[in-house]
Amino acid sequence: MKPFLFCFALMLGAPFLNAQHTHFQSSEYHYPTDPLVREKLDQWQDRKFGMIIHWGIYAVPGIIESWSICNEDWIGRDSTTTYEKHKRWYFDLANQFNPVKFDPDQWAKAAKSAGMNYLVFTTKHHDGFCMFDSRQTDYSIAKGPFRNHPKADVAKYVFEAFRNQGFLIGAYFSKPDWHTQYYWWDKYATGDRNVNYDIRKNPWRWNKFKEFTCNQIGELMQNYGKIDILWLDGGWVRPLDSVTDEVRSWGARIPEWSQDIDMPRIAAMARSHQPGLLIVDRTVHGPYENYQTPEQRIPEQQLDYPWESCMTLGHAWGFAKKERLKPADRVIRSLIEIVAKGGSLLLGVGPTPEGLLTDEAVQRLQEIGQWTALNGKAIYGTRITKHYHDGNTWFTQSKDGKKIYAIYCADEQKSTATVEWKGNEPLKGSKIILLHTGKSVKWKKTGDKTIVEIPKGLPANLPALAFEVVVQ
Repeated sequence: MKPFLFCFALMLGAPFLNAQHTHFQSSEYHYPTDPLVREKLDQWQDRKFGMIIHWGIYAVPGIIESWSICNEDWIGRDSTTTYEKHKRWYFDLANQFNPVKFDPDQWAKAAKSAGMNYLVFTTKHHDGFCMFDSRQTDYSIAKGPFRNHPKADVAKYVFEAFRNQGFLIGAYFSKPDWHTQYYWWDKYATGDRNVNYDIRKNPWRWNKFKEFTCNQIGELMQNYGKIDILWLDGGWVRPLDSVTDEVRSWGARIPEWSQDIDMPRIAAMARSHQPGLLIVDRTVHGPYENYQTPEQRIPEQQLDYPWESCMTLGHAWGFAKKERLKPADRVIRSLIEIVAKGGSLLLGVGPTPEGLLTDEAVQRLQEIGQWTALNGKAIYGTRITKHYHDGNTWFTQSKDGKKIYAIYCADEQKSTATVEWKGNEPLKGSKIILLHTGKSVKWKKTGDKTIVEIPKGLPANLPALAFEVVVQ
């Protein structure tokens, strides 16, 4: 993931602070023309709730992924060491990363228990460390201390475990690579997140980077079974003429040259091996951004094109010591709002350096799943309604438009005997079903309001009540 303008103390064992992100929301969207991609996009839009897993050498000390080796003003480091020493220390974490308890089945079962049904797994972050067995570099999990483990090709077994649970499979891949000499060349200092040499003066080196990138993505597309989503991060690696006000708002330096990696070639290659593949070239609006990905936030208004909010369960994308996880009801309410506004929720978790999800994370996912298991009809396979929000009530509808789902986010301070909303009125004589019980509830229409009686005996502190309403 990518931080924007903020400062934090990057200290081992210190609490994590999230990146603060611009609230720039582009309305530019290009619907795919390939019918197989459109079909996959529709399938993905049915899923609504996924898991993104950041896991790499940064899990060893429990620090923010990759960014400590980027030399930008907002990054804090230990002032008693030099930047070059810090970089060497960070890159050498690969020699300590030995996740002997690696258990992708635990991850997949925990995600399933939450009601999730698609995965995005970080195969390579900006630091260039590969969580798959790449022939393009020795800087990978399969070449270090874990190399003799039967599951050393980590991505293969992560994808397999989640496929076995019925998930759509997404491969996160960082376009920038701060380890390869084709991107950060040791001839020059590494000033910031961008390529550290003038591409115009060194076309051979940049062409080698383009080849390196295409080859690694090709490995993922050919050697790891069915892949549904190629989720590309590092949006500053882009054609210069695609730099927008949104990109400028990040506050990072924009080089004078184009960091064009030839996305048409990459996309054609990837889809030749994975027909219908969704490609998410984050923030590079156009034909290779099949859905948009606002980070750590929910758009203020409903959007009528495909998108997902990628947000963390705690305060960090990867594993962090002393992590503070969000309460289950907060995640559930975010999911409800996101879906009513037309999006999906991609929730981030980070396994430990040993290769497990923490007991607390597993428990929190199970708590979320207690709600989704009973109320999933109001979430999965739904689409937006024109009138999508009234007070504490959010609305979705079935794909055929015959049913409306009204989801009341309960007040944390008090219980209520009735729920009322305006708009999306039931047909006279219709049943309204409370999904938690599967039973009909009494309702009446008073003026422009629909008023629904809440049955007694429901569990206390339910995060939301979902109702199925026949409207036509």
